[in-house]
Amino acid sequence: MEKSGSFESLGSKPSSSRQPSVDSLSSTSTSDRSSQAKPLALSSDSVSTSTEFSPELRVRPKSTAKAILRNPDKEEPQVLPNETEQEKAQDATYLCPFAGPLRGTVMLTNYRLFFKSTEREPTFMLDMPLGVVRRVEIYRTHRDVSYDIICKDTRNLRFLQKYPEETKKSIFEVMTKFAFPVSNGLQLFAFHYQQVFPENGWKVYDALAEYKRQGIPNESWRITKINDHYELCDTYPASLVVPVNIPDDELKKVAAFRGKGRIPVLSWIHPESQATVTRCSQPMAGVNGKRCKEDEKYLQAIMDANAQSHKLFIFDARPNVSALANKMKGGGVESEDAYQNAELVFLDIHNIHVMRESLRKVKEAIYPNIDDAHWLSNLESTHWLEHIKLILAGALRIADKVESGKTSVVVHCSDGWDRTTQLTSLAMLMLDGYYRTIRGFEILIEKEWLSFGHRFQQRIGHGDKNYTDAERSPVFVQFVDCVWQLTRQFPSAFEFNEYFLITILEHLFSCLFGTFLCNCEQQRLKEEVPKKTVSLWSYINSQLEEFTNPFYVNYSNHVLFPVVSLHHLELWVSYYIRWNPRMRPQEPLHQRYKELLAKRAELQKRVDELKREAANRSASSSSERPSSPTRSVTPVQTFV
Repeated sequence: MEKSGSFESLGSKPSSSRQPSVDSLSSTSTSDRSSQAKPLALSSDSVSTSTEFSPELRVRPKSTAKAILRNPDKEEPQVLPNETEQEKAQDATYLCPFAGPLRGTVMLTNYRLFFKSTEREPTFMLDMPLGVVRRVEIYRTHRDVSYDIICKDTRNLRFLQKYPEETKKSIFEVMTKFAFPVSNGLQLFAFHYQQVFPENGWKVYDALAEYKRQGIPNESWRITKINDHYELCDTYPASLVVPVNIPDDELKKVAAFRGKGRIPVLSWIHPESQATVTRCSQPMAGVNGKRCKEDEKYLQAIMDANAQSHKLFIFDARPNVSALANKMKGGGVESEDAYQNAELVFLDIHNIHVMRESLRKVKEAIYPNIDDAHWLSNLESTHWLEHIKLILAGALRIADKVESGKTSVVVHCSDGWDRTTQLTSLAMLMLDGYYRTIRGFEILIEKEWLSFGHRFQQRIGHGDKNYTDAERSPVFVQFVDCVWQLTRQFPSAFEFNEYFLITILEHLFSCLFGTFLCNCEQQRLKEEVPKKTVSLWSYINSQLEEFTNPFYVNYSNHVLFPVVSLHHLELWVSYYIRWNPRMRPQEPLHQRYKELLAKRAELQKRVDELKREAANRSASSSSERPSSPTRSVTPVQTFV
């Protein structure tokens, strides 16, 4: 497999615009909107007219989809299937940090909060899914009531309203019922939303098909059904890949020794060297250094499955001191004395609490206004980019050991569902070009994040009003940020564009789709999420042109080795600061990308026509030419 250490090695120049903003998400023209049903998504809180209501879900669903289109004359939002108006207030004031106080109308549905100004031209509109609400704070004065809406993304909203009548609740008090449906005994809106799309996104990922693509099962690895009913490990998927010489009885003993029963299982295998990436949780060694001969035999089997190397690297995502501190709680690390030919490496990535605090500081530094005089020092004090660097550096070390060292690796943190998932998925993204396609990336998320039990419900808190829960953390946001950093360094290596990544993160919070609901595969099946909700991939795969990178070149056999120095990393402005209208580029990049895609398709069509013409001429000339002695001709291959 070829290695790419920078974008130059992929034959592409870096993108000239490194800071596209929310303008790249602007919707199509009004006439385009009126001709097709398009469900509505998150929207910017910056000033916008009816023709710049962004970002909007653009799709061409089947005719069975009954969505009510927004009337461009009335400037009302498009209503989704089963979305119903709950409350409306005419006398609200939105304190916009960019445009100042705006008086207008607030409409509340069971999915969104929609505000439209009534006293300013051009019309200002704010459209926000209730799923992004983290908490609502109420402050009362002698004249009116202030409602502060703190969001899970990087913005806060503030509204003023006169005291409601004694017998009537404020619209914002009613809002908490639908913003936190789980805490109020209601269903998330995803279970009501029944839009029909041309493709069923729940069928994108098939575990057995993905393992078959990797060449599994083979002489060294087998697919076990021991977890078919989630009895071995309730946070793992039903299908697991384990060494062929480890029987199921021994797997149970290994599970008893690993935290939460999360045994080492295969995530990815190198197509040539057979070096593997396996993932698990920490060993429950404890203070006394407890050992498990079945676990030691298991890791030896992982090493033996790779004939290219007689060594195994165990990457512990935690700082050394944290891993040792876990011994007091019964956890710990692998002893190099117990695990022969294994080398233990600590990657110094901090826990979920540190990451949550770091993102909170980022929010303070960027919203609502940026202090230009102290921008660099304020950004540095958040340590966010340092955390991004450590995660990327850890994934790079894993990819390097597998690709260059032809050595198998085992990756874990404490429980194996946060930092472990970040590292394995990023390493696989670097190693395997398939995961850099749109469908491949969807499969990567389904496989490494969803099926292997990243706790989305706990980390995001869908529909839960308990905002002080210590389990909240931006683990998945960090992962997508790392992917964006890779796309900057290798702009032609990824089939998807930036809008694709932003769309995924917006629907991480929106509760419109069922993709990121629940904590594990078992819970999703129990709640019948695939049957009762729509997959995010249904929406995305029904309009791939919106999410395709026009500069993509299919370097499927390239391994990406990014530069992870802080000098090559930067804050993802077009995601974290997309609400600030001052950070937008003058030209909407998303529209330019669509134009480039159309031009690329036109040129490719012309190339195909010329090839056919050349082939026809060659065939006709050879038939007219008199017979002659056969001679060998070396074919000439043209590479575009």
